[in-house]
Amino acid sequence: MRQAIHSLKYGNVKALAAPLAQLMEEYLAGNPLPGDVLISVPLHPRRLRQRGYNQSSLLARELAKLCSLPLAEGLLVRVHNTPPQTGTRSALERQINVANAFSCRGELEGKDILLIDDVCTSGATLDSCAAALKGAGAASVWGLTLAREV
Repeated sequence: MRQAIHSLKYGNVKALAAPLAQLMEEYLAGNPLPGDVLISVPLHPRRLRQRGYNQSSLLARELAKLCSLPLAEGLLVRVHNTPPQTGTRSALERQINVANAFSCRGELEGKDILLIDDVCTSGATLDSCAAALKGAGAASVWGLTLAREV
């Protein structure tokens, strides 16, 4: 899984998004989570230009096709170009790094959000995104990732 995620994220192997999203859909089939809409963890525009694509967005698009949930793109935005989380040494550093890094453009009143990302290490990025989404009225935010790094 580590190699597949690394290839998707850094190796420009975008074709991996479909089979990896299939794994996420299989997990959801056996472990249903509440969700009215899928939202992917966004990259800052500068990092998006550097990489050329957002791996979490690719996963969310493929997952939306498989589970028949709408995908809300562009609603959650990264407003601060934070350093990559891989460069942090502790959960506290990760939390500080992404504090207030996200904003929501729109209303989500009463919606259950399924937040999609590739990897969860400390949960700091998902927590920061969830705070922005809940600030826009989301009833709940559930994170779904391909892997959990411990």
